[in-house]
Amino acid sequence: MSNSNARYFIWSNGLQNLGDQIVASKTVLPALFNAAGVPAFFTGLLTPIRESGSMLPQAALTPWVTTHRARKRLWMIGSTGQAISGAVIALAAFFIRGAWLGVVVLLALAALSLFRALCSIAGKDVQARTISKGQRGRVTGSAAALGGGATLLAGVILFLLGDLTISTMGIVLLVGASTWAIATWVFSHVEEPVPEGEQEGIDKSWWSDTWKLFTGDAQFRNSVIVRALLLVSALSTAFIVLLHDDLSGIYGFVLASGLASLVGGRVSGIFSDRSSKNTMAAGAAISSVIILLIVASSHWAPDSVNAWVMPLGFFAVNLAHTAVRVARKTYVVDMAGGDKRTQYVGAANTMMGIILLIVGGISSVIALAGPEAALIFLALVGFVGVWRAGSLKEVSRT
Repeated sequence: MSNSNARYFIWSNGLQNLGDQIVASKTVLPALFNAAGVPAFFTGLLTPIRESGSMLPQAALTPWVTTHRARKRLWMIGSTGQAISGAVIALAAFFIRGAWLGVVVLLALAALSLFRALCSIAGKDVQARTISKGQRGRVTGSAAALGGGATLLAGVILFLLGDLTISTMGIVLLVGASTWAIATWVFSHVEEPVPEGEQEGIDKSWWSDTWKLFTGDAQFRNSVIVRALLLVSALSTAFIVLLHDDLSGIYGFVLASGLASLVGGRVSGIFSDRSSKNTMAAGAAISSVIILLIVASSHWAPDSVNAWVMPLGFFAVNLAHTAVRVARKTYVVDMAGGDKRTQYVGAANTMMGIILLIVGGISSVIALAGPEAALIFLALVGFVGVWRAGSLKEVSRT
């Protein structure tokens, strides 16, 4: 049963990762907005809404989640909600243009992010109940690799299609929405052991609970601080794209992102099971070094060199980000058990949503001096995160 659960978990989460790569706030959706005449104001809101929207609600959702003994059904609700939200975005691409397209897509993206938050909380509980410690990183990494491989295939198909129209992009988005629907069906086959007795849940004063957890639990506080400092790999890719003069090659960046997940998923999962905190630190260190090299190349190298340095650098940073993402998920699952783990996941992601808005806002202001300045800032923050990661407790070794 364990092997079957692992396969279902890998396939469902791999399909969810594929949906993320297709209905992507950093690549596909900005390209759609540009082609459909959506004002740049709306484009700037895509990533903050997508990333923070999936994190901020988690502590508020946690009390409701913990009142349910079975968490599998909650994940399925979240995945179905993402499918519907993605379909709304796709249909809007067919029928709406200009600022109204921006409004509809942002509202649907906010809903998609809320359902993703539900999947994040419930999914980690189901994983902990069905996958033993020492195998969770491999399962998470395999799901990332599967999603990356499928994204790579999709990118190749898009490349072969040549010039894309808005209608073609709408079809692509519909395919992305369908991956969440298929993921729901796959996840329904997971056999979740449900604990006996009534679930009382956690106190519903979620914000005060989150703040008390942050101020009173040193292990939790340190993990949140380190995660905040390791945002370098998550926030830098958009600025790397800005350094690339030819934005018509956006699907080249999608290919690079998919290839990074394919290559890095399983490897980072294996390393995360050995030491998730060291894997996080290594990923951030590599990202910071590569970012500084990209900035140096942008400043001093000729355009002929930067034409291939930027996509390669984008790939390398995404590869490192895959390691950071898999490791941080493994760390929070291994850090505690039962409803305590659920509370950790929800509270950490809510605080990270707030921190993401703050750090993203600071880097955006710094970017007024140019994307290079923002990248240097993020690289320096990443190095501080590597240093602080050494203070984390080791939780993944069995």
